Amino acid sequence: MAKDLFANLDLNLLRTFIILNQERNMRKASERLFVSQPAISKALQRLRDHFEDELFVKTHHGLRATEKANQLAESISPLMDELASAVNHSNEFDPAELDVTLKLAISPFFLSGIAQDLFKAIRSEAPNVQVQLLNWSKSTIQDLVNDDIHLGLNYGISHAPKELLQKKLADDTFKGYVRADHPYNKDYLEIDDGVDFEIATLIAADWNSNQSNSEKMIKMRGHEPNIVFRSELPSAIIDVVKNSDMLFPSSSYLKLDSHSGLRALDIYFGKVTIDTDIHAIYHYKNRNNATTLWLRSLIKRVLLRDNTGLSEQ
Repeated sequence: MAKDLFANLDLNLLRTFIILNQERNMRKASERLFVSQPAISKALQRLRDHFEDELFVKTHHGLRATEKANQLAESISPLMDELASAVNHSNEFDPAELDVTLKLAISPFFLSGIAQDLFKAIRSEAPNVQVQLLNWSKSTIQDLVNDDIHLGLNYGISHAPKELLQKKLADDTFKGYVRADHPYNKDYLEIDDGVDFEIATLIAADWNSNQSNSEKMIKMRGHEPNIVFRSELPSAIIDVVKNSDMLFPSSSYLKLDSHSGLRALDIYFGKVTIDTDIHAIYHYKNRNNATTLWLRSLIKRVLLRDNTGLSEQ
């Protein structure tokens, strides 16, 4: 008969195992569990004895999980989340009781456009929090994995690690922007027309760091795009475009339609507008976390209101 590993297992050890697997660091695990490092070491030894495996091996960079530990974490983590959710179900979440710093990393394509409405929406429901809206950077993915950032907002990221979940919140439509008195006299352009323009593009880490979406789309039509200016700052691109004949393909959430000195052009790919999904991105372990679910819902409401031309009241 197979050994019944569950019958004699202290469930507190499973929580220690989950935290160790997330942190891969004895000190950080002890801080999260509010126990000493020796206590973590003893718990790890009990886990090793119970499962007859090393589970975590010391390296110069922390702890490395064994194959057995990876298999256990993949199976146990969702169950522990469900258990925590069931136990906490009776505790109704109230954002007004939050007294924390909320860190959100947002793509530069819509950070400045939604910042005001998003801040007002968060503070109206959680008046005691400090809000930090960060520009999505090269370190954001790792910060999300490390749980140093609560939630990220970006387009879909194909290379995101398995620890991160991506949940669609809204659709984004790209438009082209040129200076108000640009000689191009149409109010729309086809992707094929892009070859006639010098193009300025916004650099968004993890989404178009090496190649902009405009380049990809134009190359799909068999043309060579003429990208002459790139920047991480929307303000820099706007200043350049207002004083040149360049085209700036950008998110509708950047709210440039009414910007003084710019003219908006609808962009079509075979008579179909170019739409891109906006995702909330956060750690898998936080998928049932009340604060994360509240933030996700609130951000979705802000995006949908902004997309219909309304602002938070």
